[in-house]
Amino acid sequence: MRIPGFTVLTLLGVATLSCTGPSDIGGSGGGGGGDARHVENPEQSSELSDPLPVETPATEAELTDPLPVEPPATENDEPMDQPAMIEVPIALPGSTQGCPDGMVRVEGEYCSAVVQECLEYHPEWTKRHGEPGVAARCLRFREPSRCVAEKTEHLSFCMDRYEYPNVPGALPRTLTSWEQAAGLCAAEGKRLCTEAEFNFACEGPESLPYVYGYERNAETCNQDRDYRFPDHSQRLLHYAACQQNARCAAELARLDGREPSGGRAECASWAGVFDLNGNVNEWVVRTDQKAPYRSGLKGGWWGPIRSQCRPMTTFHKEDDYGYEVGFRCCADAETHPAG
Repeated sequence: MRIPGFTVLTLLGVATLSCTGPSDIGGSGGGGGGDARHVENPEQSSELSDPLPVETPATEAELTDPLPVEPPATENDEPMDQPAMIEVPIALPGSTQGCPDGMVRVEGEYCSAVVQECLEYHPEWTKRHGEPGVAARCLRFREPSRCVAEKTEHLSFCMDRYEYPNVPGALPRTLTSWEQAAGLCAAEGKRLCTEAEFNFACEGPESLPYVYGYERNAETCNQDRDYRFPDHSQRLLHYAACQQNARCAAELARLDGREPSGGRAECASWAGVFDLNGNVNEWVVRTDQKAPYRSGLKGGWWGPIRSQCRPMTTFHKEDDYGYEVGFRCCADAETHPAG
């Protein structure tokens, strides 16, 4: 049975959804018939962040279940204990030309405005949309995606192959604000990635909805795991401080669904970047905004949410952080690399 879908038109970071079925899901209301149209408010589209404000799927949210943020009095920013490194292929995908160690070169023609039409949604959405914790997960998109921009933009940059700390087999760092992430990247001579850079590294020249194609596969990347509701009676601390607090560490362990970076070999994008869908949400820079609204979240995490390449959560401020929120770094590529 083909389930009525939405046509998703992303124009400069704003997604427009046109309901092609008889019902107006998350739209402006009204009776039957006609072309019901709903425009996502970029200040309300979320990817289930904690501790960031909650939004329900009725407004096309991605399960953001927040906790109040309380910075610790002192912050020892030493890295957490990491698991033993995993085996990685000797020949990793992608080019590293003109990039620092541990980074890959991402280069090509990027489309800023793309139409991606969902043909089939997850049964949970079709039966329970509007309920808390139910996200609009698309199982199958129409092929191919369509670029509707007047022209494409040539991008060339370097991106960390793995989520920070950019070590294969290490658990990605979370409980880190956009401000802290920007500082950690700067300490390595890098920067946070922009929205466009994340999009292109994830979806490639074909503008794929997922790093692996047009049909959702819950096993390819770390996604679609059951959601565990946080204990809101107490606040989670920042990353390192949480590890030093028994209560916080226990709550993080209960909620945690992270996997070692690069552990799923098929969750690598066309450019050779791992875990751009799922595992942890990733901070990016919204280049069209000013402080404190330059922060965006992309890629999704391990929970039952969209976890696509292009959607972005935009209402979280630069000092917000969550147990599923991480990041990776980018850098400018050498124009004429040595050798």
